Amino acid sequence: MSADSSDQIFAGHVAVVTGAGSGIGRATAVAFAEAGAQVLGVGRREGPLKETAALHRGIDILAIDVCGEGAPAEVIRTAIQRWGRIDHLINNAGATAVMRLADTDERTITNLLALNVVAPSLLAHAALPHLRETSGTIINLSSTYGHRPMAGGAHYSASKAAIEQMTRSWALELAEEGVRVNAVAPGPTRTDVMLRAGLTPEAADDMYGYERERIPTHHIASADEVAHWVLRMADPAGRHATGQVITVDGGLELI
Repeated sequence: MSADSSDQIFAGHVAVVTGAGSGIGRATAVAFAEAGAQVLGVGRREGPLKETAALHRGIDILAIDVCGEGAPAEVIRTAIQRWGRIDHLINNAGATAVMRLADTDERTITNLLALNVVAPSLLAHAALPHLRETSGTIINLSSTYGHRPMAGGAHYSASKAAIEQMTRSWALELAEEGVRVNAVAPGPTRTDVMLRAGLTPEAADDMYGYERERIPTHHIASADEVAHWVLRMADPAGRHATGQVITVDGGLELI
């Protein structure tokens, strides 16, 4: 697994990656480690996190629910205790909810916003004093549906629209302090997120097939392809880019 990160541009850096047990989070954790960073991979499930850590010796893990009381502060405290600094916070952990208006459920909305909006906010708040010291970066994971509608996914889209607006607002707040804030907005990407949202494997395959036909490039991204852009937005050479949302969806947002 690689995201085209054979050089060591992040040597000496520390990256915190949430949702590192699978998919884009796992690919991002490995890509940062391959590029020289020490990585704290964070997620709820210890087993998948151990699988991620086994892919590179530069990855340590912390099994914790980032929505739990005091969890964001604990994540940041753990990274500081292990390495003494934080250079990059990757807010990747998130959930998808397929829920039409007629089926709206309060608990689903509350849980979705807690993970997709509240937790990234509290993690960024906890990390900020350390990111100021390193002129670090915050990379938020949005979605192409953060800026285009999705029938049956209104609350998911709204949560990602919130992430994109937080990205822009934080970038303005922190520009003079040397902390850059950007977002990567993937289109359909082959991960297990649809299965965790409640779809059967067959239904997930049908959805990927439908999306593949709609995407101008007729390609469903891999997690590695998205991780490539996360690293590019964190790259010190890109220090003049902040407040940007980079959409990686094969042109889907154009139609």
